[in-house]
Amino acid sequence: MRILLADGTFADSDWRVVRDERAPAQPNDALPLARYRALAARDGFGVWLAPTDEPADVAEFLPQLPLVAIDFPTFKDGRGYSIAATLRTRLRYAGELRAIGDVLIDQLFYLKRVGFSSFALRADQDPQAARAALFAFTQTYAGAVDEPLPHFRRRLLTGVA
Repeated sequence: MRILLADGTFADSDWRVVRDERAPAQPNDALPLARYRALAARDGFGVWLAPTDEPADVAEFLPQLPLVAIDFPTFKDGRGYSIAATLRTRLRYAGELRAIGDVLIDQLFYLKRVGFSSFALRADQDPQAARAALFAFTQTYAGAVDEPLPHFRRRLLTGVA
């Protein structure tokens, strides 16, 4: 699977998102939270969170998790943004945070702002347009995960408008 990284490059991913509860789990699988929690040995596995999952329910595993994926079952469901921001700010997750599911070009800039580091685009999305969308805006006003200081504070610190 090809993924888009937050820096605008594309990479091949060895991770497989397992949605079928009956599929055998193997290393480099991102499993649903309940299935991940049930594993006896978790090394080499990632987890994916549904919009209804609580970020705190994965907190104890974050230090050893190489990948946390957040599912967007529909582009209209914005709960994944809050989950990502919570993982990055309150829970201090520093590993790969991937957006999966119904991930559209229009969302990419904002997904990056809340801390996503990679994106599994929906199959019909144009890769080059997606890359450009990551850098659609050169300035932001509000603070976020990628730039905690709001524009007016940055301006005061640098003296640049």
